[in-house]
Amino acid sequence: MACPFLRDVVDEEALVLRRAFRRERVFRDRLDPLAFPDDHLYERYRFSADGIRYLCRLLGPRIKHRTARSHALSVEQMVCVALRFFASGAFLYSVGDAEQLNKATICRTIRSVCLAIKALADVFISFPGHRRLCDIKEEFYRIAGFPNVIGAVECTHIRIKAPSGAHEADFVNRKSFHSINVQMVCNADCVISNVVAKWPGSVHDSRIFRASEIYQCLSQGEFSGVLLGDRGYGCQPFLLTPFTDPQEAQQAYNHAHARTRARVEMTFGLLKARFHCLHKLRVSPVRACDITVACAVLHNVACLRKERAPRVPPAMDWDNPAIFPDDDSGRLLRDQYVLNYFS
Repeated sequence: MACPFLRDVVDEEALVLRRAFRRERVFRDRLDPLAFPDDHLYERYRFSADGIRYLCRLLGPRIKHRTARSHALSVEQMVCVALRFFASGAFLYSVGDAEQLNKATICRTIRSVCLAIKALADVFISFPGHRRLCDIKEEFYRIAGFPNVIGAVECTHIRIKAPSGAHEADFVNRKSFHSINVQMVCNADCVISNVVAKWPGSVHDSRIFRASEIYQCLSQGEFSGVLLGDRGYGCQPFLLTPFTDPQEAQQAYNHAHARTRARVEMTFGLLKARFHCLHKLRVSPVRACDITVACAVLHNVACLRKERAPRVPPAMDWDNPAIFPDDDSGRLLRDQYVLNYFS
C-alpha cells in the first residue's frame, strides 16, 4: 500500500512539464481600448487598432483636452466612445456602462468628436472623387458597360425621434415615420463623393437634388460626365434615368443602368451596417444631420484604409414616383446612349 504522504514521481514530472508549456497570462489595461485584438475592436468600433490610431492622430488637435484636470478623457478614449455609439446605436447610458463613464460625459464626448469629424467632410468627401475623372468613369464602365458615368445619386431616410415644435409634421415621410432625407452620390468603389443632410423626411428626392450645389455645378457643365438616378428623378443631360416602358434596345440600357446604379444602394447598405446608429437616431434633427455626415466621413476613411467591411442586408425599395417631368435634351441624350451603346 502506497503512503498517502509521498507524491508519485510520475505526477511530479507531469506537473513540471505542464508548468513549462503553460501559456503566460496577459493582463490588458481595461482603460486602454486599444489593448485588445482587432476582432474585438471591429465588433465594437468598426475599425482596427491602426485605424483607430489614425483617427486619433487626425482628430486629436481638435478634441484633446488642454489639461488633465478632473480625470479628463484621453483622445483614444474619446474617439472610442464616439465610435462605439456610431457602431451600436445604443442608448447613451448603455454606451456609458460599456465604457464605464456617466451619461453626461458620453453625450459631451460624442458631440465633440462628431463636430470634429464633420469639419473634415470637405477633405474626405469630394466630388467627383479622389481619383482622376477618367479612372472613375472606367470603374463604372467595368460594372455593366455603361459609359461616361461619374456617380450614382440616391436618397436614403434616416429615422429619428419625433421632434418637438411647429415643424414636426415636416419630418413624417411617405412611410409614416419621422426621418431626415439624405442625398448621397457615390463612385464605383462605394466611396461617398457628395452628401446633403439637411432636409426633413417629407421632401422629395428630386427637390433635394434640384436645390443642391451639385445640381448647379452639373447644369453649368463644370464636370464632364453623367449621374445615374432612379425613376424618381427627371431625366436631364447630366442625370440619366431608366425608361418606364422599355423596348428591346432600351431593355439592355435599363439593365446596365440598374446594375451600375446599384452601387449607391450598396453604399447605403454598407454605411448603415457599419454604423447601426443610422437605423434610428434619438436626437434632434440638427444633430441627426451632423451625425449622418460624420458617419459618411468615417465610412470613406474606412473604405480608403481598406478596413473590414460588414455584411450588408437586402436594401429596401421605396418606389419613389417622379414629380418633375423629363427634360427634352435629357431624353434626347438617353436615346443617343441607347443608339450608340446598347443597340
